[in-house]
Amino acid sequence: MPLLTATVVSVYIILLLIIARVTSKKNDNQTFFTANRTSPWFLVAFGMIGTSISGVTFISIPGQVNAIAFSYFQIVIGYFFGYVVIAYVLLPLYYRLQLTSIYTYLESRFGKGTYKTGAFYFLLSRSVGSALRLMLAVNVFYVIIFQQLGVPFEIAVVISMLFILIYSIRGGVKTIIWTDTLQTFFLIASLVLTVVFLNRNMNFNLWDSVHAIASSKYSQVFFWDYHGSNFFVKQFFSGMFITIAMTGLDQDLMQKNLTCRTLKDAQKNMMVFSIILIFVNLLFLAMGALMYMFAQSKGISTPAVTDNLLPIIAKDYLPIAFKFIFLIGLTAATFASTDSAMTALTTSFCVDFLNFNHKNSNHKISTRYMVHIGFAMLIVLIVFGFHWFNSDKSIITTLFNAAGYTYGPLLGLYSFGLFSIRKVKDAYITFLCILSPFLTYLIVYLCGIYIPSYKFGFEILIINGLIVYISLYFMSRRNMPLAHGISN
Repeated sequence: MPLLTATVVSVYIILLLIIARVTSKKNDNQTFFTANRTSPWFLVAFGMIGTSISGVTFISIPGQVNAIAFSYFQIVIGYFFGYVVIAYVLLPLYYRLQLTSIYTYLESRFGKGTYKTGAFYFLLSRSVGSALRLMLAVNVFYVIIFQQLGVPFEIAVVISMLFILIYSIRGGVKTIIWTDTLQTFFLIASLVLTVVFLNRNMNFNLWDSVHAIASSKYSQVFFWDYHGSNFFVKQFFSGMFITIAMTGLDQDLMQKNLTCRTLKDAQKNMMVFSIILIFVNLLFLAMGALMYMFAQSKGISTPAVTDNLLPIIAKDYLPIAFKFIFLIGLTAATFASTDSAMTALTTSFCVDFLNFNHKNSNHKISTRYMVHIGFAMLIVLIVFGFHWFNSDKSIITTLFNAAGYTYGPLLGLYSFGLFSIRKVKDAYITFLCILSPFLTYLIVYLCGIYIPSYKFGFEILIINGLIVYISLYFMSRRNMPLAHGISN
């Protein structure tokens, strides 16, 4: 029923447009970038669930349970400790300096070249990450709606982006906080109801479900073979540093935190959000195990790309009401991550490259609109590229591998800036940050040749950051004032 399904999704989008209309009245650039720093912390905490999860978690994490069991939860444990670092190391710095773009810190600590380099790496990282998240969700929309209507995949991507663009372009982060709250609600509702459907179909009550998962091959959480990519130590520290880099050094999620009234509110938001996220991720893993049990009971063969299994079940087996809720949940997850990313990309480009904090304001709003539209077009083009050349890989693996190369320099820069008082010539840093991902790739490539038993996971991020940190140390000298260091 593609037309009816499209109608339901359209009604949901209209609801988002109404919220955007109400929250964007009399908004100026300051409201777009910071929401005038008046956001309630609990609203930000709940809305960040949807931004952090996205369609990648919704589809790709359950799809990987057959191959990696519950080992992803090792990363989730690391996430929590990463959020502790963000709450009590990075947020105090950002609030003390009253930053709009968090990359402004790099200028005060190192210089203008480093500042522009850090902002560029964010633009690159978030554009690629947002494209991957959008592509995954549009794949589902395509199977359930657009393919049956004869609409090509590329047109489906453009239509989805247009909807996101329409409601996000005016309101900025203030609108995003409210729409993400609504979208997080639908995302969690969809997750819970999908689990309920799978349980009922297999005649499981809650305890039957827990027992079935615990006694299945999917339930192993901890892995201790240090050669494997899912070795606990590697997964734990990868999760911790992924969080620090992809949240704490990412304008997208930090922009929401910086809209809270006080530092204490932002820290409460971060810790409450991190605890909720543990349980939500555990529920996603449980859904993955149940999904494979359901597929086995129905004789559904596992597709070559495991990201496609949940969409197949949703399309062919969910009752119509559940199907609508599932689709709205996925729409919510996708829109919540993409709209937020576009707002952060626009903020970073306007502040970090167009110097919005210093220029006359006469042309700022129209310029901001053009930047916002430009990033929408860029993300669409990246989706096309990944769709054409990366169709056989899990999105979550591709996303974290890409993040390892693009967020690594940011991790090294901030670590050195916060935990060292040594001074580095600004002119050297840009070259080093460009070189570091290539050196990281070379290490991974050579290890594959000379130590084939060792399998790299997401620790690529840590290696990349260490290369930057160690290189900065040997390029630096002492006598750096402590004004921007961690001691303050």
